Amino acid sequence: MLKQLYIENIAVIEKTSLQLEEGFNLLTGETGAGKSIIIDSIHAILGQRTSRELIRTGCEQATVTAVFSCPGPAVLSRLEELGYPPEEDDDLLIQRTLRQDGKGSCRIGGRPATVSILRELGRLLVDIHGQHDSQALLNPEGHLDFVDALAENKGILEDYRNTYTQVRRLQKEWKALQMDDAEKARRMDLLTFQIGELEEAGLRPGEREELAARRTVIQNSEHIAASLRTALAAISGEEEGPGALTLVEAAGGAAADAGRYLEGLPEQAERLTAIQYELEEIADRFRRDLEAVDYNPAEQEQIEERLDQLYRLSRKYGETEEEMLAFLESARAERDGIQRSEQRLARLEEELDAAKLQLQQKGARLTESRREAGMGLDAAVCRELAFLNMPDVQFITHIEPAVYTAAGADKVEFFISTNPGEPPKPLSKIASGGELSRIMLAIKSVLASHDRVGTLIFDEIDTGVSGRAAQKVGIKLKEVSRSRQVICITHLAQIAALADRHMLIEKHVRDGRTYTEVRPLAGEKRVEEIARMMSGGEVSEHLRNTALEMLEAGRKV
Repeated sequence: MLKQLYIENIAVIEKTSLQLEEGFNLLTGETGAGKSIIIDSIHAILGQRTSRELIRTGCEQATVTAVFSCPGPAVLSRLEELGYPPEEDDDLLIQRTLRQDGKGSCRIGGRPATVSILRELGRLLVDIHGQHDSQALLNPEGHLDFVDALAENKGILEDYRNTYTQVRRLQKEWKALQMDDAEKARRMDLLTFQIGELEEAGLRPGEREELAARRTVIQNSEHIAASLRTALAAISGEEEGPGALTLVEAAGGAAADAGRYLEGLPEQAERLTAIQYELEEIADRFRRDLEAVDYNPAEQEQIEERLDQLYRLSRKYGETEEEMLAFLESARAERDGIQRSEQRLARLEEELDAAKLQLQQKGARLTESRREAGMGLDAAVCRELAFLNMPDVQFITHIEPAVYTAAGADKVEFFISTNPGEPPKPLSKIASGGELSRIMLAIKSVLASHDRVGTLIFDEIDTGVSGRAAQKVGIKLKEVSRSRQVICITHLAQIAALADRHMLIEKHVRDGRTYTEVRPLAGEKRVEEIARMMSGGEVSEHLRNTALEMLEAGRKV
């Protein structure tokens, strides 16, 4: 259950802390006092989408912290899977910080988390039902979820979805292979031409770079040859004088001669000899390169033709040789696939027929589970509605065949008759706002024993309800709170008088700023608040006495 909620700098709330207990917790207050802000804060801690507009004006960040006590096995198991071991005191602390720059943060038990993790845990921790949820009953597309929740058919549904996914995959492959003979012939001709053109080209990775380098050498062959001859003359010498090789050789001989008398010179002579050998090797390399340098117009023309061919191919099949070769392999595979498509198509049709048969069988099991759950839901909701001052109601879960989707092959819609003698009609066509609220509460009450969420929040579920019906709604909320924590926001005194813990949300203006605070009510303060809720204005002694009587009666429920 939600044990504590701490809110800081959310809208008009500067700082406030809600201490919540087991059973029936209640929040009341004037319209606009900030009750919706409490719900927004809980949504934030549960990982729902938020806005920077939620941050209090003038503040850089806002924080919401929640402490859940004794989370259920489903929560603990999921926490373990996500890498968040439980605390020693069995409390679960969740914190979310919102920032003006958009760089918010989430923490679970002091460790960083993501919004998606909070959202996943939130579905296991809290179920929030607001006014818009009652309106959701008007949309038949959501009725299927209620039936599945009661049917507890998750395993059957998952098995069905696996087969549905298989059927869709096979259908997609079958459709891809479905082409007429003329289209196949056209495609085969194109692929054969492309494959032949690429195979004939004899592509080799890196060829264009090699050809471009060779072309550069040929185009600059005269300049290269002249430079090599100059370098060779400088090393080997010319008629005008000796080259570096002759001079180094002479220097080495002279150094060796002087070394007979002067210590250290023999080592220098050896170094000069080594330089002489190295110069001879360089000169040999220059001679070989000079012999290789030859301007060949025919070779240059061949290179240009090959580069032009590779360029034209790259325009059609890929920028590099590697990409063109990959295209070639893909074309070969597609051609082979078309050649084998007739055989594959025959096998595929057999697989698809078998998968469709399985889908029909699993869809039938899914439908059966929903029909059984629907009958149970009908009877249980009628009992709940009779208690909630809607006697003689007929509630029917109407299930009819529909096209196969990932959710099954069923169209589910709730039908209702609120007046004896009137045939049931779609809920969306005849239910009023107050009836919708009670129908939703009835459905939630029936489903309460089938889910493991420890905290239920009802945000003004009493909309459109008054009088005796309002008291019945309160009694039903108190009944639900016996098995799980209930937090309710209401404007009705009949409901407020039945709560185990009553908190008041008040708005004040100090120094030109608006502040919202939450404080628990007990004794005379609670009597005063319930009397105010009945009067809407001035509180008389008679109203106080009535409020006191309502509280006394509420304790006996």
